[in-house]
Amino acid sequence: MKIRIKFSKTGNLKYIGHLDIMRCFQKVMRRAEVDIAYSAGFSPHQIMSFASPLGLGLTSEGEYVDIEVLSTQSSETMLQKINAAMVEGMQALGYVELPEKAKTAMSVVAAADYRLTFDVPVFAEMKAKFAEFLLQDSIVITKKTKKQELELEIRPLIFETQFEEDQENGKTTLFLKLSAGSAANLKPEQVMDAFCAFAAIDAETLPYHIHRLEMYADVSKKGEGRKLIPLERMGEMIV
Repeated sequence: MKIRIKFSKTGNLKYIGHLDIMRCFQKVMRRAEVDIAYSAGFSPHQIMSFASPLGLGLTSEGEYVDIEVLSTQSSETMLQKINAAMVEGMQALGYVELPEKAKTAMSVVAAADYRLTFDVPVFAEMKAKFAEFLLQDSIVITKKTKKQELELEIRPLIFETQFEEDQENGKTTLFLKLSAGSAANLKPEQVMDAFCAFAAIDAETLPYHIHRLEMYADVSKKGEGRKLIPLERMGEMIV
């Protein structure tokens, strides 16, 4: 039985890397007595697959991990058991059963939502300049890999943007819906670096925090436009 767990990662856990999050989940599965399936072979391990890993320094309320179980209780009961064993800063938010032939979250993720919160009030000037930035027909960045540098056209990978002003706290937030996944993955940091270069802004003078809100799969059929649904909605609650 395939299960998809949605979880949040907040607080000081933003400084914990992906490998440590994996180890944490493995321990939580044992402590919560989840009847998780193990691989065969000389060194069996829990069958577990994470969607697009979160970078260091980022928080999120839209992380996903897929597991396989031999048996399970209701979604409500399993969430209670998992959260009782969870570390501070992480919380399981959803527990759904996937169809038998469902692909892993890692292989189907196609987009992600982010909220960038700026430490300084920059709403008016940034909103206008960012609109100019998006009006460009082409936005090319240089993407460095271990072996080479590649030019990447990112304008088609920016799906939605929205600025908001928090007058009470004197801060500006920027919502971004970006392409994600192995085929065309765009990070919010890359968007901001490209914007700062366009606007001739020193990126170090524009501090911000990134919070991932959700991840999506594209369930459109051939010839249709994008049809994004949250990864959680690919499964059903267990009652």
